[in-house]
Amino acid sequence: MSVAGLRRAVRESVSGLPREFWWLWTSTLVNRLGAFVATFMALYLTLDRGYSASYAGLVAALHGLGGVISSLGAGVMTDRLGRRPTLLVAQTATALSVALLGFMRDPVAIAAVAFLVGMASNASRPAVQAMMADIVRPEDRIRAFSLNYWAINLGFAISSAGAGFIAEYSYLAGFLIEAGMTLVCAVLVFVKLPESRPGSEDSPDASAGSGAVSLLTVLRDGRYMGVVGLSFLVALVFQQGYLGLPVAMGEAGFTPADFGMAIAVNGVLIVVLQIPVTRFIEHRDPGRLLVISSLLAGYGFGLTAFAGSVGVIALTVCVWTLAEIVNAPTQTGLVVRLSPVHGRGRYQGMYTMSWAVASLVAPLMSGFVIDHWGAEWLWGMCAVVGTVAGLGYGLLMRRLPEEALPQKERTAVVVEKAAEVGAS
Repeated sequence: MSVAGLRRAVRESVSGLPREFWWLWTSTLVNRLGAFVATFMALYLTLDRGYSASYAGLVAALHGLGGVISSLGAGVMTDRLGRRPTLLVAQTATALSVALLGFMRDPVAIAAVAFLVGMASNASRPAVQAMMADIVRPEDRIRAFSLNYWAINLGFAISSAGAGFIAEYSYLAGFLIEAGMTLVCAVLVFVKLPESRPGSEDSPDASAGSGAVSLLTVLRDGRYMGVVGLSFLVALVFQQGYLGLPVAMGEAGFTPADFGMAIAVNGVLIVVLQIPVTRFIEHRDPGRLLVISSLLAGYGFGLTAFAGSVGVIALTVCVWTLAEIVNAPTQTGLVVRLSPVHGRGRYQGMYTMSWAVASLVAPLMSGFVIDHWGAEWLWGMCAVVGTVAGLGYGLLMRRLPEEALPQKERTAVVVEKAAEVGAS
């Protein structure tokens, strides 16, 4: 591709999105740039504090449990109080709890505060996704979610590299820097982002009113809950890249550096390919994309059973990373498409919970399977789970309903159709 063509592709990828989206995107990037604690938490507990690996696993599980519990509550807050207040509360609470965690010394206190950090940090996700759906036009949402996912991975790649250097200097500095950068995100939200909840005064669609949507409404939505269940299965598979893969490589005689080289392929490919791949898929059938990405994820991990070198393992990482690049924006866009406008927070909360539960179940699953049957069985199970998820998406996505348009867009469509009828 020529330089002019590359410039045109970049311009088309980022054009047409509202200013509010870019402030939200910047907040996401800043948040992930400061995500040091998740990277070095296990090392901090085992090497710096001298606790056992079992205790470090317990703290990680409590952190994940906090995220599971807060997902639904944050979804309700997002719909009732608004996107902006939920983001402010979640990010401020995250900053305070992360800073507090750095000063904890008692093992019970560390575990309790880690639980609070998990609750606070996960609470912002339904609000971010709901706000993004509010402010971005339906035809641009896949692109917007993809750009947001790209920011998450770019920030995480940079913070992961920086976390090691910060940890060598001071673990406490890492806690305090993350707390400070999270507060910066809260300030950005407070200063630059108006409330976008439909029916609110500052909303782009203030005339929409409020609808009666409860958590029971979400649970009774059979198609949507099917998507949530399939999302859980796909998340179980993707989690193995950070849980089952390092354990299996260690048992096979590979070094931590070998794992680092292999998994680095994941971050590099996402940063390089996320935007061009999204340009290719954004107007294609989401059901078909989710079927393909589920199969690629399952069989990408399944192929790991036959990988005997770092190079071959890196190739398998390429396969399931491509699945991740396709799945992430497509799945998030589908969640919005199936969500009623006034229930986006609750629906996003349920979707977020599927990933939070997967982060709890995945380490237990990978450890049990590897200990009792070996890593080959784990990779075979990933292939089976990916196949089941792909078949499930194929069945659920038949006769996918048209996406609900905001009031203003519905009015424009009605006027346009009326004009067509009058002219005929």
